[in-house]
Amino acid sequence: MSVLDPAAVLRPRTDRALTERLAASAARRGAGVQLRTEEFAEWLAGRGRAHRFEVSRIPFAALDGWGFAPGSGNLEHRSGRFFTVEGLSVETTAGPVASWRQPIIRQHEVGVLGILVKEFDGVPHFLMQAKMEPGNPNLLQLSPTVQATRSNYTRVHGGTAVRYLEHFMGPRRGRILSDVLQSEHGSWFYRKSNRNMIVETDEDVPPHEDFCWLTLGQLYELLGRDNTVNMDARTVLSALPPLAAGPREREEEGPALLSDAEVQGWLTAHRAEPEWRIDRVPLDGLPGWYRTDEEIARHDGRFFRVVAVSVRAASREVGSWSQPLLEPGGLGVTAFVVRDVGGVRHVLVQAKMEGGLPGVVELAPTVQCVPENHPAGRWPFLLDDVLSADPARILYSAVHAEEGGRFRNAESRYLVVEADERLPRELPPQYAWLTVGQLSDLVRQGGRVNVQARTLLACLASLA
Repeated sequence: MSVLDPAAVLRPRTDRALTERLAASAARRGAGVQLRTEEFAEWLAGRGRAHRFEVSRIPFAALDGWGFAPGSGNLEHRSGRFFTVEGLSVETTAGPVASWRQPIIRQHEVGVLGILVKEFDGVPHFLMQAKMEPGNPNLLQLSPTVQATRSNYTRVHGGTAVRYLEHFMGPRRGRILSDVLQSEHGSWFYRKSNRNMIVETDEDVPPHEDFCWLTLGQLYELLGRDNTVNMDARTVLSALPPLAAGPREREEEGPALLSDAEVQGWLTAHRAEPEWRIDRVPLDGLPGWYRTDEEIARHDGRFFRVVAVSVRAASREVGSWSQPLLEPGGLGVTAFVVRDVGGVRHVLVQAKMEGGLPGVVELAPTVQCVPENHPAGRWPFLLDDVLSADPARILYSAVHAEEGGRFRNAESRYLVVEADERLPRELPPQYAWLTVGQLSDLVRQGGRVNVQARTLLACLASLA
């Protein structure tokens, strides 16, 4: 920060003109400067045909550079970089399960997820990448301009440089529209965070065939398609402010069921009052888990397993490699239940404890689970209501993949469901109604809203 200049001119804390420009971009659907939305599927398929992609399961012994460490059994890379698969022990008074042990991915590096913005014909466009990730069910999805761990952009792997990185780091960095540190999947990552950035430039940006410029409205159209916009792009987009003042958006100091102070106090109580002990432990000997030559899994087959894959990807910084991946056992259900109160849209969220979250508790969707992991009659709150909802109440539905660089075939059906008369008036204490504006404010603070809820917030914005 610079020293205060007595002659300095004070500026508004928020850029209203930016919000108006983004709203204009969101309204521009159907076509942008580069291609029409109806042409996007063929463009993405063309990028897939232009490169050779191949992912195959292999035994752990065939991993190149990876091995199980003597003593702990942790699955590590010989460089000491990238990530490790370790054990986690959790004991808590929060939630229905008091203790458990599990494998978890520890990746202590903070990565960069960045989207570059530039105006064309007076309309902001977003530079998006057709990126292959080995865990995606369809391999190629739309990702941010830059999606890289520190090991990637410092080229530990010996590969090529990360394209367009200079717009997000160093002296050529453009105008920052959003820059916030966010968590990732707290059930599968140990205290992992990424820097989510949106940066605007007025420089010339050299084109590349694997990247395309899209309006925000086109991105919102694509969010309605299954397995098209990847998790990293969704979380970055969630940091955009609500773009329009209308019957379902709150003004800066508008009405809400809970004041901002009450929301903060409620979340803080759920972070401070329960007891928990969370420890990293050796991967070897986790109760209820076994290891074979080809997988680490639970004896009952629930939750997930750890596997190994060999990858060929001609469009990546490194053309071939092998790595472990975490593979869930079923299709998840991730849903917001919403309702209008006094003309203001409210979202039902839960303060959810996840053992790997940096802050342990963050705001999560109304429903976040894989139904097959829960015995009949013991389903999470409102799961049955969401799954049995009348189609007229379902405002949004699409299947999205989770982080394809570390998870294999990890998919959830994301839903936004209108509440009906079956919703109980008395809610469990870990649930609360927040306005869309309140939730959006908390996203931009970082470390308050989990990655699944951030995806749903971006999906909800696409409905405006």
